[in-house]
Amino acid sequence: MVGTKVNKSVAEINERIRRGDAVVVTAEEMVEIVREKGELKAAKEVDVVTTGTFGAMCSSGAWLNFGHADPPIKMQRVWLNDVEAYTGVAAVDAYIGATQLSETRGFDYGGGHVIEDLVRGKEVEVRAIAYGTDCYPRRELETTVTKDDLNQAVLCNPRNAYQRYVAATNSRDETIYTYMGTLLPNYGNVTYSGSGSLSPLHNDPNYETIGIGTRIFLGGAQGYIFWEGTQHAPTNAMGNIMTVGNLKEMDARFIRGATIEKYGTTLYVGIGIPIPIINERVAKTTGISDEEIKTNLIDYGVPRRDRPILREVTYAELKSGKVEIDGKEVPVSPLSSLKRAREIAGILKKWIQEKKFFLSEPVKRLVTDQVFKPMKQVAAVPFVRDLMTREVVTAKPTDSIASAAKIFAERNFDHLPIVDAKGKLVGIVTSWDIAVSVGTEKKKLSEILTHKVITAAEDEPIDVVARKLDKYWISGLPVVNAKGELRGIITSSDLSKLLGRRER
Repeated sequence: MVGTKVNKSVAEINERIRRGDAVVVTAEEMVEIVREKGELKAAKEVDVVTTGTFGAMCSSGAWLNFGHADPPIKMQRVWLNDVEAYTGVAAVDAYIGATQLSETRGFDYGGGHVIEDLVRGKEVEVRAIAYGTDCYPRRELETTVTKDDLNQAVLCNPRNAYQRYVAATNSRDETIYTYMGTLLPNYGNVTYSGSGSLSPLHNDPNYETIGIGTRIFLGGAQGYIFWEGTQHAPTNAMGNIMTVGNLKEMDARFIRGATIEKYGTTLYVGIGIPIPIINERVAKTTGISDEEIKTNLIDYGVPRRDRPILREVTYAELKSGKVEIDGKEVPVSPLSSLKRAREIAGILKKWIQEKKFFLSEPVKRLVTDQVFKPMKQVAAVPFVRDLMTREVVTAKPTDSIASAAKIFAERNFDHLPIVDAKGKLVGIVTSWDIAVSVGTEKKKLSEILTHKVITAAEDEPIDVVARKLDKYWISGLPVVNAKGELRGIITSSDLSKLLGRRER
């Protein structure tokens, strides 16, 4: 290859594997080799670098073929252990998605769990309904199947193995529940995913050896990359892959259904990609260390697509168990398993050394210049800032209850935010609080105000506000900025006016 001093082909490396002469190391081992010897010498000495990752990959699922019943049925809808699968392709084919929820067990069980149960050889209940035709007269079906009863059970994942993941934290005063796990209030914790220096796509970010047709470790068996993943964004170091493999051959250690609290179900998938060291450029990228791999620490407390970046962090920092935010050390926890990722890289290394796994030349490289686009929206989404009342009447904690009662009577509203001398929200008083204080000896608002206030942000979508109002059985939310300063108020009446405008 032009511009390199080492030029090995995949065919040559495979021949070394057949002879038992190939030098195979894990990505973590390669970091030390490149650090000690440099990429040129490493490229001459090493033939294959193995990688591994094991984490929640929500965009996963499986194609299943049940075979024809007698009398036959053209399944219009089908449920596996009460989890609905997609059937709009043929009579007895279905696709079970990892994030589809059970209709009876909710977040406790979903498509990811069904897939794991099949891998484990468990019986899965199948229930189907149909509209009936002359050639498919049956309208209902109930049975049980294991993976051995299925003609095909194919793990087919649209988006796996992100090159890197962002790290997440939460600036709000309340705990939030996201696909990045539970995030505690006021930057109380940080979560992250990915395996850093072991991450498959970080070891070949230019896709010199990875592409369509690349043979990989998938769920404990051999699988393949068959396209770029959905939302593939290599220009932002967020490339990913579509993967496919035989579910019947997989191992439940590397295929695990899971529930992310108050978010939904997912599937933990183990993936390992062997990187053939064809030149010193690839040797250099496979020698990347956790100190060199960076990602963004994102504030998930801001409910919008372009959430603010608080700072850049390295995987070395994340793996240390703590990062610094505004001068404060914050605990970090991983959502993926580094131990299992190391195990995958080790197994893949052993397979190659034992001549059980050979490398495959991609028939086409993955694209490197694709940019991920947001969804096209033909109607503007209303945000809190569009509906909130900006001129808000407030009171101080030291003000009297009587003065607040007068405000409610004169202004004809139900919510009175309580702020300190700097305009920071410290509580709220409602007309109901005033009513129940009548006849008591309480005199000051500080004695009756609610300190733990449910709030909104200006850039929150209105539907988020509606969910909060419903969840907490309240009728109004003070609007605050990141510093907790009062910016306005939004009430159920504001939402009703919006609905009225939409209906006209």
